[in-house]
Amino acid sequence: MSLQQQLTAGIQACVKKIYSADVPENLVQIQQTKKEFEGDLTLVVFPLLRVSKKNPEQTAQEIGAYLSDNEPLVTGYNVIKGFLNLVVDEKYYLQFLMDYASKPGFGYSPVTPDTELYMVEYSSPNTNKPLHLGHIRNNLLGWSVCEIIKASGKKVVKTNIVNDRGIHICKSMLAWQKWGNQATPESTGKKGDHLVGDFYVKFDLEYKKEIAALIAQGKSEEEAAKTAPLILEAQEMLRKWESGDLEVRSLWQTMNEWVYEGFDVTYQRLGIDFDKIYYESETYAVGRSTVLGGLDRGVFYQREDKSVWVDLTGEGLDEKILLRSDGTSVYMTQDIGTAQLRQQDYDFDKMIYVVGNEQNYHFKVLSLILDRLNYSWAKNLFHLSYGMVELPEGKMKSREGTVVDADDLMDEMIGTAREMANELGKLEGIPSEEQEAIFQMIGLGALKYFILKVDPTKNMTFNPKESIDFNGNTGPFIQYTHARIQSILRKAAETGAQATFTPAANTVITAKEKSLLKLIHEFPTVVQEAAKNLSPALVANYAFELAKEYNQFYHDHIIVQETDVSTRAFRLALTQTCGQVIKTAMGLLGIEVPERM
Repeated sequence: MSLQQQLTAGIQACVKKIYSADVPENLVQIQQTKKEFEGDLTLVVFPLLRVSKKNPEQTAQEIGAYLSDNEPLVTGYNVIKGFLNLVVDEKYYLQFLMDYASKPGFGYSPVTPDTELYMVEYSSPNTNKPLHLGHIRNNLLGWSVCEIIKASGKKVVKTNIVNDRGIHICKSMLAWQKWGNQATPESTGKKGDHLVGDFYVKFDLEYKKEIAALIAQGKSEEEAAKTAPLILEAQEMLRKWESGDLEVRSLWQTMNEWVYEGFDVTYQRLGIDFDKIYYESETYAVGRSTVLGGLDRGVFYQREDKSVWVDLTGEGLDEKILLRSDGTSVYMTQDIGTAQLRQQDYDFDKMIYVVGNEQNYHFKVLSLILDRLNYSWAKNLFHLSYGMVELPEGKMKSREGTVVDADDLMDEMIGTAREMANELGKLEGIPSEEQEAIFQMIGLGALKYFILKVDPTKNMTFNPKESIDFNGNTGPFIQYTHARIQSILRKAAETGAQATFTPAANTVITAKEKSLLKLIHEFPTVVQEAAKNLSPALVANYAFELAKEYNQFYHDHIIVQETDVSTRAFRLALTQTCGQVIKTAMGLLGIEVPERM
């Protein structure tokens, strides 16, 4: 039974005793005491006034006095307006440290056979360009959300949908045919995804030239964009692809393989993996068949040009196209098919789409369409809508070639880590090979932490230099704290000092030690809250607070040189547990922590 559960039961017994009333658990509202007040946990008294029939201060005083006299966990209290601040017995935290916090797996909840299955979709790249900074936020969010949900005791399937067909890939293919001169990753020395992305940019460049020429001939911009020869050729290529044209399919397969090989390298560097990958080229046909079936049943309707639509005006939205007039599919068609296949394959309890907030409307429509088609699981779809990520210079545009490629950014981060660590002399005396491994940890850790510490729903600006600072709320600061902890433990081992202890009746701890214990105690709750809110930011900022609190403890207390054996053992156990929890929390973010820096 957790501390809050024990206190809740004690408060219920208290109310029963002094007010002769039974109160349900939901009326016993306990929260962490604010730092400016004395106490560990705070009872919100207002919901209990209905049974006390007294004012908030008097009710709080009566409950506090009773708990202080009758509840072993409570050693003191104070009342601030309608809030009862309770002081928890230090022995509880000491026993907690010995019994739970120092054990492997602390913070994780067990998975049971009847545990819910969550499927999480993230990444969702197009095969016409390499992964960029926006994809990095998507991948890091998706992967971390999966790990946090697993830690909370749920089963998780990590999934990806690769957008490997459509007009975008046809643009890259057509540009390669026209201007590629048979270029390959091998002949150019480029990663396959970068090579294909170059041709996507080339298409846009030439397409704009054609539009400008048509406008000069007197056509409107809209008409020019629709009738430019390049876009018409790309549309014809898409029609050939959907009809199974062998030449088009062969080129498509070749160029996609180049991209997949490039993606795999990037995913590996980022530490991203998937349990199941779906491909739009396989799922769109299922969606198309479902749409045609819905048309036959009157769920959808067909316009004079043979395009198929769904009317959602009754739900406050508008009409949405599902099949173009030439029979080709749209993104919605693919997502309908993908959702069906996933449910068939895994029978998920909840499906979470990690997709940017520019697609909010899309996922509202998807859920409504699946509901119209009478799929009972349509109500279990959830869109984790995250904000856009920009650089200090502003927005990025793929087709104009102004994006920051994920590979280039990772290289830059590792290089910056190397430069800053050398300037600060952080790794002097460490072998060069080990230094390079640490530079990788610091650079990628800085990138991941800076992105994940921001609430997913918020837009953000990624600043590479700021992210890699060794002070403040950054990945390197937390990594350095972990390395400091390991250094302390190594020194202790060299002196023969032990990190095992047994609380004695007369054990006394300082306010800073208790504060650190309380923070460690919160970790499982933080994991559960992060899973509930699908927010790695809660775990990231917790890791920072724990690292900051430990550094203050380290500054104020003697550890290895402490002469009292029991006190030294306790402080070493506290140090060891802090290191363990920091490592676990950072691991949920996909961040490695070094043993030394």
